Amino acid sequence: MIYFDHNASTPVLPEVVEAMRDCLAGLPANPSSAHREGQRARAAVERARAQVAALVHARPDEVVFTSGGTEGDHAGLIGAAWALEPRGRRVAISAIEHHAVHGAAEVLARSGFEVAHLPVGTDGWVPPDALDALPAGTTLVAVMLANNETGVLQPLAEIARRAHARGLRVLCDAVQAAGKVPVDVELLGADYLVISGHKFGGPKGAGALVVRRGAPFEALFRGSAHEGGRRGGTENVAGIVGLGVAAEQAGRDQPAEARRLLRLRERFEGLLHAAVPDLVVHGARAPRLPNTVNASFPGARSDHLLMALDARGIEVSAGAACASGAVEPSPVLRAMQVPRELAVAALRFSLGRASSEAEVAEVAAAVGAAVRAVRAATGGAGA
Repeated sequence: MIYFDHNASTPVLPEVVEAMRDCLAGLPANPSSAHREGQRARAAVERARAQVAALVHARPDEVVFTSGGTEGDHAGLIGAAWALEPRGRRVAISAIEHHAVHGAAEVLARSGFEVAHLPVGTDGWVPPDALDALPAGTTLVAVMLANNETGVLQPLAEIARRAHARGLRVLCDAVQAAGKVPVDVELLGADYLVISGHKFGGPKGAGALVVRRGAPFEALFRGSAHEGGRRGGTENVAGIVGLGVAAEQAGRDQPAEARRLLRLRERFEGLLHAAVPDLVVHGARAPRLPNTVNASFPGARSDHLLMALDARGIEVSAGAACASGAVEPSPVLRAMQVPRELAVAALRFSLGRASSEAEVAEVAAAVGAAVRAVRAATGGAGA
């Protein structure tokens, strides 16, 4: 199998596996315990906190360990909105946020908060001047750094500058960006920032929420003083240790790996265009992650293409939601005003550490063959 689905999850790095194995075998104590073994576990957690902080250029005491991106998005959006409630009960999120942010916004809406949705242009960008239309009483804006489907990088620093000028706080979901592009929480201007380990070689179930010093925040999980009172519950020591090792490795490798992946992505897009001349790459005119290609293949539904590619040993993701025999356009592509007939024919290819020139050529050829087969079978474009 050729795995081109690294935005969904990445293989765990061998160094991470080894560190977690050693932790599980040798650090059995609760890191909150005062005895020697407990303090050994605490030291491992704090080392990981420093490693994660270094990846995003934060201070270690600003890092709150979570179970991953979904919890981080919920804790960040809801915890900030609760803390800012005396100033207003309105929040805004971009239309292309991850489902986790939309889900957290739904929780706030059920408790009486108003939720506004910032639009995006056809290139997948959130225009910074969209913040100018937000009504008084808005306290918080959530805009991701890199879109998980298209890879489009958002102008977050300018969005944050405008938000802060209006007295608003900023939550940034950087789950897809961390490890792929430089992430500097201070330069971005984010008050809250979320990452997840399994997107850059770490374990599933381990992530972090950065809460900048001075940023208002209320804990979602309560009942204990863990994580400085910001997240109750005994720490997942092995997962946190693995997250820290992955963060250190990602920070070390990111510049060179980004250049390598960008060359592969550009080569891949050229081969795809040669194989399927009428394909449409979404977000092609905007800055994007170096590893991500979201493309539609007119006349070939994404669910049919997924099956055809899987039969050829190629693992990718659909750019549409498939259920009960029906295909619905991705909310991200809908927000970008992609026509329905293109949106239901979208696939996402995301490269990673193991991706090679040979794989890029093989996948492009397989896509061309799959598109021709699906079009012939369904009477699509070019059949």
